[in-house]
Amino acid sequence: MKTKFLLTSAALIGVALVSGCASSKVASDASAAMARVSAFASPQPIIEDRTFGVAPATAYAAMEDDGFMLPAIPVEKIDPQFLRQRVVYDAGRDYEPGTVVVDTPHRFVYVVETGGTAMRYGIGVGKSGFSWAGNAEIKDKQHWPRWFPPVEMIDRRADLEKFRDGKGMDPGLQNPLGSRALYLYQNGRDTLYRLHGTPEWWSIGKAVSSGCIRFMNQDIIDLYERVPLNAKVVVLQGKEQMVSQTAPKPQKAAAATGKRNVKKRSS
Repeated sequence: MKTKFLLTSAALIGVALVSGCASSKVASDASAAMARVSAFASPQPIIEDRTFGVAPATAYAAMEDDGFMLPAIPVEKIDPQFLRQRVVYDAGRDYEPGTVVVDTPHRFVYVVETGGTAMRYGIGVGKSGFSWAGNAEIKDKQHWPRWFPPVEMIDRRADLEKFRDGKGMDPGLQNPLGSRALYLYQNGRDTLYRLHGTPEWWSIGKAVSSGCIRFMNQDIIDLYERVPLNAKVVVLQGKEQMVSQTAPKPQKAAAATGKRNVKKRSS
């Protein structure tokens, strides 16, 4: 069964991809293909304390992870609703515990729990994050994944020309996929839809110019450990607008007042 999964996944890598969070790597590179599908079979169990409310600031403190030093997230500059927290989630009663619900219009991801609650994360939504909706399963999970820019993106951006050799970008703090990536499949085929980390914490709660569903790196690490392979995923969509993907200037950063102070533009 495992051999069949590896062969099937390797073959799917050869599909031409178009989104900024996907890979354009071809299956002829056997070593890269095998690395791409070698995921951890299951996460370490999280001690569930059932605490409600926003995670403490320490949840977003600087941390060392697999040899990389993640910087602290300035939580005071983020709308509190987009910080990790356990909430009452009545809509979750329609799903089995453990289901991941991606609420694109409201910029949230929920992990459904028993008893009508869920762990909720704030997300940023890239253009390709609006391209797919439906039910899927997580069939691959990667620590500090490599990023393979699609050929279409390389054609548009001279700074990505060095990745045309297909070797991809090394894992690291500036890698667009961040510290973790979860890959969604439907009916055995890659949807090209990803849940992944990002160094751009200021894009959480917004619709930005590229990528799929992005989390703060500390949050995607928590999600990675909370959700096993084969977990069910439901992606909901809605009408969207894109906003400028620019880091706020420190002296003008909005305080966490519960209001989003962003300049919108049409997609």
